[in-house]
Amino acid sequence: MTLESAAWWMGIVVIAAPAVLVTAMATTTLLAITISESAIARLTQTCVVSGFLASLFEFAYMLLSGNRHIEIKLGEWVSVVDEHHMNPFHFELQFVFDRLSVPFVLLSFVLIGTIGAFAQRYLHRERGYSRFFMLYALFLLGMVVATLAGTVETLFLGWEFVGLSSALLVAFFQNRSAPVRNGQRVWSVYRIADAAFLVAAIALHHNVGAGDFSVLMGTGPWPYGQASLPSEVAIPIGLLLLIAVAGKSALLPFCEWLPRAMEGPTPSSAVFYGALSVHLGTYLLLRVSPLIQLSWVLGFVVVSLGLSTALYAARVARVQTDVKSALAFASLTQVGLITAEIGLGWNYFALAHMIGHASLRALQLLRASSLLDDQFSLENAVGGHLLHGEEPQRATPALLSGYRFAINRGSLDAWLDRLVVLPFLRVFQYCDDFECHVTSLLSHTNAPQDWSGVLPAAKSDTEAA
Repeated sequence: MTLESAAWWMGIVVIAAPAVLVTAMATTTLLAITISESAIARLTQTCVVSGFLASLFEFAYMLLSGNRHIEIKLGEWVSVVDEHHMNPFHFELQFVFDRLSVPFVLLSFVLIGTIGAFAQRYLHRERGYSRFFMLYALFLLGMVVATLAGTVETLFLGWEFVGLSSALLVAFFQNRSAPVRNGQRVWSVYRIADAAFLVAAIALHHNVGAGDFSVLMGTGPWPYGQASLPSEVAIPIGLLLLIAVAGKSALLPFCEWLPRAMEGPTPSSAVFYGALSVHLGTYLLLRVSPLIQLSWVLGFVVVSLGLSTALYAARVARVQTDVKSALAFASLTQVGLITAEIGLGWNYFALAHMIGHASLRALQLLRASSLLDDQFSLENAVGGHLLHGEEPQRATPALLSGYRFAINRGSLDAWLDRLVVLPFLRVFQYCDDFECHVTSLLSHTNAPQDWSGVLPAAKSDTEAA
């Protein structure tokens, strides 16, 4: 076996390891097979370590061979050619190992493996232990597929896996109403982002005829490829992708779903919303960075959105009273800065910033609960508070308005409800009223007629005789 073929097979292992974990967990769940916590832990460890070692092999092969672009194609699934043979549509399952995907997939395996080891003890004897690891496995598969995707359709598939598992884990504690409501809110925002992503993918196919990133973003290795789209087409497609990024990475005006997501278990908060899931949008921006470079207008919009989100999150984070919300908005500050770096074309710097920030935030969220417990223990021991707030400032009107804005989080939820949610609810309510009206008309039309007042009453047997 040559080194090249070994690299190909190791790439298959990277993709197959989380797929095997999802299949095993889903099979036991569907067949109602009860397996012990230790068996789930061993299966999870085996699949995560196998995927990590295979990814490490790919990284070493790329360094030693000088090959910075490894493609794995698993067959063409759809191929449609119109009568004029213009812009043929085809879809193939394709994965790419390059300078962008390999570091991020290594980060995904390291952080998800660490969180898995933490969750095995944190969720010990929890009723939803197996359900958590089922969603955990689905999230791992989604991150690997989205990170290694060589086509926009493959990336959308992993994108959906990540969104579904994230929303279900926000609503993990189903016996309380708040997690369920917040999980539904997260899922609603994800739907907006997914719709924008899907429309952008259709537009890319309409203009190019393929969803391959090697065709869309140029044949050169990332980030030196030149996008093949004209600038007048790149702007609307780039804006649609930016809406998808804003929804997935909680950029303005979708910031409010991130603190809501902290209703889930601490392990999911650490790896999903603090480390990996919140960075998936910026990863998409890095993947389509040649598209951003086609238009200075698009780059300006990306930088403006990133800086605005960073300023908003930094202001709001200073007044939060719980540690999870403070860390959520602190994460959002860094994600906004990463977005601005991508808009400026600092792709390698943004990738390094993203990896470092994800690792730091996962550690902080894992340590938060035990840190608070240590803090309370020390305060009980010394009989007083260890931390004192800052000296109170003079309450000027500007300070009061700034504080009011921060404590209300800019009323983003209310504005989003008014501009997006309420119009949809009105449309659905109108459709429901119309359906009820039509149903009532049909029920009256098809109801059996009462002829008792029209036909003569039937005679009894005595009267007939």
